[in-house]
Amino acid sequence: MKAMTYRGPYKVRVEEKPDPRIEHPHDAIIRVTLAAICGSDLHLYHGMMPDTRIGHTFGHEFIGVVEQLGGAVTNLAVGDRVMVPFNIYCGSCYFCARGLFSNCHNVNANATAVGGIYGYSHTAGGYDGGQAERVRVPFADVGPTVIPDWMSDEDALMLTDAYSTGYFGAQLGDIVEGDTVVVLGAGPVGLAAAQSAWLMGAGRVISIDHLDYRLEKARTFAHAETVNFSEYDDIVVQMKKMTDYLGADVVIDAVGAEADGNATQHITSAKLKLQGGSPIALNWAIDGARKGGRVSVIGAYGPLFSAVKFGDALNKGLTLRMNQAPVKRQWPRLFEHIRAGYISPGDLVTHRVPLEHIAEGYHMFSSKLDDCVKTVVVPSEG
Repeated sequence: MKAMTYRGPYKVRVEEKPDPRIEHPHDAIIRVTLAAICGSDLHLYHGMMPDTRIGHTFGHEFIGVVEQLGGAVTNLAVGDRVMVPFNIYCGSCYFCARGLFSNCHNVNANATAVGGIYGYSHTAGGYDGGQAERVRVPFADVGPTVIPDWMSDEDALMLTDAYSTGYFGAQLGDIVEGDTVVVLGAGPVGLAAAQSAWLMGAGRVISIDHLDYRLEKARTFAHAETVNFSEYDDIVVQMKKMTDYLGADVVIDAVGAEADGNATQHITSAKLKLQGGSPIALNWAIDGARKGGRVSVIGAYGPLFSAVKFGDALNKGLTLRMNQAPVKRQWPRLFEHIRAGYISPGDLVTHRVPLEHIAEGYHMFSSKLDDCVKTVVVPSEG
């Protein structure tokens, strides 16, 4: 089969790899019909995440058709059109029993650090991802879900991570009616978080980024107020000015490890790899939240040290909540929101590229070319 493979920082290409096979009775083999490039994939692409090995196939956002099933899988049939959450989880361990699917203890040798994730380096289990013609899906009885007939492919694809993670980020903020919510980052996850904040009762939603085309998307997709941080000497001061000098009730960090806005922090993290990620957005969130406010962190960071203003968070009495999104836990509500017409996650998609051209897709997304917000990858088969 054809699959994207990692060849080193900023180097990916499509190669022939052996077709995946059933390795356990609970496995399924999925023929991928759509995949996506996620902002988190860029952390791998840029060499930010440890133990990303040559030959690894990325891609934790994908949907497809069931081609083969292990003998113990009972809830799927060959030919089913399915969506697969980015979390790999067993469904029965201590954490899965509590709905913490992203923290499953049985799917990753590094399980004390993170659960299993498709296509996200050996730190997250070493599973090949869905930027390929086929993918092996473990624990197929608990992860994949048959896509409802009324749901579009691109809506389903966005629910495998980007939109579900944004929705989860708004959940972590414990938004109450009338809250002012600031979302740092107007990429797909930040856009989903901003739109979701309205569903949870926010009275005001402000999106902060430095790319005008993404801020325009925040206005049209999420109906948010927008601020370009590059236009201000100190964006935290501007956040305070916009909130009666108190700060926001909730700040959502939807940026993570490669935040711009401070040259020193960006160089020591993204370039020199001395930190697990640039803490710029997280520090802005801590400084921009009101005393007693809430900070939600859904942007991805590496496992190394980052220079976070934890003392400021303590002294302000902030509540910090964070996790990889337990995707499938969000689906019942998101299905209903889509069916009712409140949201259309597929509207995040701006570009579609054939799998054979995935290197160009990564370059376009990484370099923010052609007003690219979200890139879908289309395998040649099917």
